[in-house]
Amino acid sequence: MPRVTLQDIRNFVCRGTNLDVQPGELLVLLGPNGAGKTTLLNVIAGLVDYQGRVFFDGSPVDAVPARDRRIGYVFQDLVLFPHLDASANIAYGLQSAGSSKLEMEKRVKELLNLLGISHLATRYPARLSGGEKQRVALARALAPHPEILLLDEPFSSLDVRTSGFLRNELKHLQRDLGTTTVFVTHDLAEAEDIADRIAVIQDGLAEQVGAPEEILFSPRGRKVTEYIGSPNVMACRTTRRLGHGLVEADCAGLRVVLPGNGKPVRQVILRPRDVLVSRQRPASEVNVFEGMIRSITPHNGSVMVHLDAGDCRLAAELPAALSESMRLRPGSEVFVELSL
Repeated sequence: MPRVTLQDIRNFVCRGTNLDVQPGELLVLLGPNGAGKTTLLNVIAGLVDYQGRVFFDGSPVDAVPARDRRIGYVFQDLVLFPHLDASANIAYGLQSAGSSKLEMEKRVKELLNLLGISHLATRYPARLSGGEKQRVALARALAPHPEILLLDEPFSSLDVRTSGFLRNELKHLQRDLGTTTVFVTHDLAEAEDIADRIAVIQDGLAEQVGAPEEILFSPRGRKVTEYIGSPNVMACRTTRRLGHGLVEADCAGLRVVLPGNGKPVRQVILRPRDVLVSRQRPASEVNVFEGMIRSITPHNGSVMVHLDAGDCRLAAELPAALSESMRLRPGSEVFVELSL
């Protein structure tokens, strides 16, 4: 599968963007709305005008029309044809490419089986659930054997459970096929869950590219740091072995239980979304502490709750609506659960 290289891409959004997608990897473009993520997909696909250069395996494709770039594209709104059943939707690209009827039937059957939707072959989009529509759209994108797969926030309209399940399916499918894949999202948790590498896109530029752990724990520059949010780093004083693969670490007065091999734990690093805040004591007795809120600030459509627990100062990321429903305010006494 090809390596994709973007050099000094400029247009109405991009401001000299450089990006490199390794052969067979799943690169996630992460950033806020309007950052230029979808525009970069469209540049790769040849669907928008741009200045700069696009290379597939070192060969320029700027003069290659979109239909000849060997790309499969799953758009955010899916655009399934309502008058065609699932099989016909999947076969559409093959028919446009001039495949024979026998070739189309074989490929459609193969993809229906691969994505576990054989029972949906004759159903029309109006009778498909959101997750089923996503599978059909993905099958249609894969039908012509694309060398590059582009996905524009494909799971944004789904509930959390369905989205997580389909992410897992997509990740395994992409690994099996080895297709070079670029996936767009504004959700850090989704990016972290699925990516080989993440490119943080801000204001038409790739501000940082790296493994999920690097982006999460070593953000570079003010824009990336503000978007990602700094992790909680808890220094540990002592460690005690509990058995069954668990240790207890004294982290600034908090007795934190975590997996370990008995070796001393120097620090515990937690994402803000892994610090859970509630008004009532959680059912769990492990890693639950009393805390007090110091401040609450908006953050990427959520809120960042800064609080004290023991001698630790922690940050928890919560949906704004949840914070309001719990009537969280500076000075509120809460329970803090660390999800390790």
